[in-house]
Parts: sequence; C-alpha cells; structure tokens
Amino acid sequence: MPRQKACGCLRWSSTVTQALVLSIVTFGVVLPHCCHRLLYSYFFDRSKYLDSMSEDALQQSLSRGQDALRFWQSASTTAASVGFTDITQNPELLVTVVTTRRSEATDYHYLLQVMQQLSVLLGNCGEKQRCAEVLVCDVESRPLQNEDAKLLEGHFRVIRRSREEELKNRELVNIFEREKRDYVFCLRKGWELVKPKNMLVLEDDAVPRHGFFAVVNNLLSRQFARHTLYIKLFHPERLQRYWNPEPYRILEWVGLGLVGATALLLTFPYINPCSFSFTLSGRHLIFFTLYIMSVAELVGRHYLLEIRRLSPQFYAVSPATECCTQAMLFPGNTSVRVAQYLDGSFCSPGNAKDIVLYHIARTTPGEQSHSVEPNLLMHIGAYSSVRPNPNQPRLL
Repeated sequence: MPRQKACGCLRWSSTVTQALVLSIVTFGVVLPHCCHRLLYSYFFDRSKYLDSMSEDALQQSLSRGQDALRFWQSASTTAASVGFTDITQNPELLVTVVTTRRSEATDYHYLLQVMQQLSVLLGNCGEKQRCAEVLVCDVESRPLQNEDAKLLEGHFRVIRRSREEELKNRELVNIFEREKRDYVFCLRKGWELVKPKNMLVLEDDAVPRHGFFAVVNNLLSRQFARHTLYIKLFHPERLQRYWNPEPYRILEWVGLGLVGATALLLTFPYINPCSFSFTLSGRHLIFFTLYIMSVAELVGRHYLLEIRRLSPQFYAVSPATECCTQAMLFPGNTSVRVAQYLDGSFCSPGNAKDIVLYHIARTTPGEQSHSVEPNLLMHIGAYSSVRPNPNQPRLL
C-alpha cells in the first residue's frame, strides 16, 4: 500500500508531481540556459564570461572616450559658447559636474564622455528654454593637469578654487575627507554663482541616459520632492537585488509573487498546454508565489526594473540607499543644508561622503532621502579617483 501511494503521488495528474517537474525544468534547465550570459543574474557564468565582458566594456569606453575627445577638439568654440558658457541666474535646474584628473584613466576621457552626452541631451530640449544650466567644477589641485577640463573651457563654464582657497585646502587629510571637501566646494560654489531652484550634481564618470531630463523634471514635480534632502539617481546594479536589507524591496518582492501567482492561476483554465491541474487554492497560491519570487530573484531584479523606462511616471521612488553619490538631485535649496551637514563630519576609509549623508538623513529629525529606480545614468568609471585600482578592472 505505501508503494502504491508513492506511485500515485508521482503521476502527472498529481499537483505535487507537476510542481516538482515544473521547478526542475525551470531552475535546472530553462533559466541556466537563458541567463548564463546575464551579468546580474545568479546564473551568470563568471568563470567563462566575466573577463571577456569586462575587456569589451573597457574597449567600448576607450572608444567612446576617443570619440568624445575628437568631438570637443573639433567643436566650434564660438558656437559652443553661445549655447553653454552663458549661464542665466535662478534657473529651474543647475547641473554641476565634479571632476578631477584620474591618472590611470586619462585615455578614457570620462569627463568628455559625460559632457558630450549632456550637450546632446541639452540640444534635444529645444531652443526656447533649456532643460538646465551646466557648470563644470574642476577640483584638481593642479589645474593644468586636468587637460579634459581645460579643453572644455571654451564650451562650458568651468569653476575652480582660487589660489587662496587652494592654499587653505592643502591641509594633510585622507583622500576621502579631501573628496568630501571638494564636493562641498562644488555645492557651495554652484549655489553662490547661480542661485538655482534645484541643483543636480554629477560625478565625472556618470553618463546620463536618454530621457534623463524628462525623468528629473517629473521627479521634481512630485509631492515627495518638496520634503526630501536629496534624491539619489544611481545605485550599483549588482546591489539592486530583492534579497537585500532594504525592507521595501522585500514587500515589492512578495507583492510581485502574489500578483504573478494569482494571474497565472487565473489563466490555467483558458491556457494550459501542459494540462496542469492547479487551481486558485491556498496551497497552490503559496507555491506559485514562491516560484515567481524565486524566478524574479534568480534572473535579476535589475532586468525587471528596465521595464519602468517606458515612461517617466513609471520610475519608482523609495527610501535612499547607502551607496553611492554618482548622481544626486537636491530639490530647492537643500544643497546648502547638505554642504553644512558634510562640513560638520569628517570622512575616512569606511566612512566616505555617501555613508555620512545616508546616516545624516536617517538620524536628523525632519530629514528624508530617496532613491530612484531604475538608474538614470551609466557608471563608466572603471578606474577610481579615491581607491586603489586593479591592473584589470572587472564589471563585478
């Protein structure tokens, strides 16, 4: 009798058998075959593809950098000065690009790549009203060494410390504290020069995506923007998974599973080529909720987020994450408060400016901070300006 019961459970008509076969086929055959080349999937074959994909990414960045160099070298200084060097006061949005020389990445011309993309996006805004005013903030202590910023002087307004300010700033501090002071300088200088209604600070290895300004304007029009200290526009893709300490992602994950499971079970009476016998019961709902949650996590949340690019209204806003500061939007005059907060903190290894800002926003009464998903920019900085760089940078 026990053997007969076991055989009965393994018949295709048994939902236990169907669930077991579906799981084995999905997680043992289909997803490994389809996702082994997806960089942010659990099924990504690092040993086989990571080195070649990293090398391809470096070569593409190098090619874009050389193209950007030729673009700015051949650009008409007169034409460019009409478009970008004349900055109006009190603009709706000021974009400040913080830059310094990266000795190991000079051929990649990160800054020139960023500014080329910004010039394209600004050109698409129309002639009557600009999407934003743009400043380049060169924090290199030796201005002549930052050749890319020097090249852009005929096309954009470039700001630097005065000689007196630079002498005061030569105090021997660690590189993370110096980076923070540079950031504060750019925040304050941009505000003093232009008095913008909103400020956006980009680091020089953050290339805006298409639709960048449309999404930023949509964010600024939302109610939450009036009550936030800052909005992060970038979070590393490898850290965007559901299995994460961020509570809102767990809720999103469970919600996706429940909605997907319900929709799937409701379609079985109409579309069921495998003759599944699942129904909209509690046990079957729990199974398919866990099934869909597992599929979403293993394939990669990053790829699901890409669907939100269909419209600026679809971009999700959530509590801010700890890392990073490649692109930060400061609504209203919050850039002034952020500069004051950063001035009151000392940065060090393990306590860089992004971590300091995150803890300030969480511990200061009345302050809030937010992140936007998916990312509004591409991070192209394979070589860091503050951390030791490997001989061969990798994507992960």
